[in-house]
Amino acid sequence: MKQKIYILGLATVMIIALGTMFKVNHWPGAGILLIAGISVLVLVFLPVALINSFKDENKKNKKLLYIITWLTSFVIFTAMLFKVQHWPGATYLMLISIPFPFLVFLPVFLVVTSKSKEHSIFNTVYMLFLLMILSCFTALLALNVSKEKLAESFSIVRNYYLSEKAADNIEVQYQPPVSLKIDEVLEITEEYRDLYLGYLNTRSDMWKGDLGAFQTSWSFSMPVGKKGRQVEAIHSKLLSGLNDLISLLERTPGCESLAAAAPSVFDLKKTISGDYDLDPDLNITPTHPWLLAYIMGIENNLKLIRATLR
Repeated sequence: MKQKIYILGLATVMIIALGTMFKVNHWPGAGILLIAGISVLVLVFLPVALINSFKDENKKNKKLLYIITWLTSFVIFTAMLFKVQHWPGATYLMLISIPFPFLVFLPVFLVVTSKSKEHSIFNTVYMLFLLMILSCFTALLALNVSKEKLAESFSIVRNYYLSEKAADNIEVQYQPPVSLKIDEVLEITEEYRDLYLGYLNTRSDMWKGDLGAFQTSWSFSMPVGKKGRQVEAIHSKLLSGLNDLISLLERTPGCESLAAAAPSVFDLKKTISGDYDLDPDLNITPTHPWLLAYIMGIENNLKLIRATLR
């Protein structure tokens, strides 16, 4: 039986390692390999290995420890899978998985092992080190940010800025209701962008120059408190404006194709109530510079849509 468990464990590790390699190199099939590997690890290998170990020790007082060990593994690996696959809810799962081993597993481990005379203090030290390494790895995975990615984001924002300025040169010959609504939403996006840049003590024309100084210092989340409420207010105002624009496009003859494409263009998700909501990751963690890129992207797309109405 043990030999079969070892073979299953080796096969599971190989699948996860292969999926990780595919993911790093952005090869097709990475998601399938990771889902399969982690699912087998959590739902098959770990339960079988823990049950087999429990039967060998034949100590009923450790039953709770084995259950909590599996539950902790389930929480951590599920959160990792959601984070790597960029699935909705990944942020909440990561927030749960980071303290979970210390708040749930560690107290049970200390209580159960303290009742065993055979337990060595060195095993407890090893477990603490293991939990520390695991928490550091999980925290780094939760950040999932590199200096290169930040630098690339600034280049994207600059491209949006340049294309937006080019779109300003397109003349609008008349102002139908859709164009007027687009102008209203554009005013909101400009207000949102200026509010954002105001916290940075800079202006939008900084994209014309060298971004080197900004790329090393512009990595933070939006403010909280009174300033945070201002951001939430303009965030809701933008969402409402985009919903009104899509509704108007749906009602306007000849704009049906624009109405169908608008949600994906603006990266909106349809809710159960039938309205559209912004990307969940942006609502949870509006981290610079991705939110800025998103705002300027919306502004740029609005101007291009307006140009098609001429």
